[in-house]
Amino acid sequence: MKQIITFLQELQANNNRDWFNANKSRYVKLQNRFNEFVDELITEIGHFDSSVTGLTAKDCTYRIYRDVRFSSDKSPYKTHMGAFICPKGKKSGYSGYYFHIGTGGDGYPHRHMLATGDYCCDAKVLHILREDIVDGNGDFDNIVSSVYPTFHLDRECALKRNPKGFEQETRYNEYIRLKNFCLVHTPTDEFIYGDNLAKRVAELFRMTKPFLDYINRAIKYVKDNSM
Repeated sequence: MKQIITFLQELQANNNRDWFNANKSRYVKLQNRFNEFVDELITEIGHFDSSVTGLTAKDCTYRIYRDVRFSSDKSPYKTHMGAFICPKGKKSGYSGYYFHIGTGGDGYPHRHMLATGDYCCDAKVLHILREDIVDGNGDFDNIVSSVYPTFHLDRECALKRNPKGFEQETRYNEYIRLKNFCLVHTPTDEFIYGDNLAKRVAELFRMTKPFLDYINRAIKYVKDNSM
């Protein structure tokens, strides 16, 4: 991973087409190395979550080219690499496990990140999740507590009040106000550079499988009832 991150740091300092084209062969080699890692990570996750068995890196990774049409930042290339490993691949609409390496530093997309869940839930899924939490007698709270402090909930964009249709004071206000149902862990450089990375990442993701099952149950319910 160290060579990949070094490349991303150099790209961040030279985010233009001339530099990238001059280093294209180097990028292709490092992208292939990242894809090999993702294939290994899929295998490791498959040992405890059969829903991702049979996926390949192609089903889970993203292009390095940025879509700049609606962005004030016209830098043509991403300075991170990531893989979203979820049932039926990244375009399926299901939640999954996200592995991300950046250039280092604070904030997205620079920091390294592991995440499990759904960053942008469909409104119907959000409603089902909120109902499940209220009616679940603390089961969601138990799931979240079981992974703390290794993983924490992404509270970005959380509502300031309970959504319409829910009482304004419940035991689970902090959960039903969420808009992103996502668990996040920020690994250090030392963790990313260490040996057997895929196995160690998978072991962390194993902790979050009950959370992912909870989210995907709601997604499946909405899909099954939208036919």
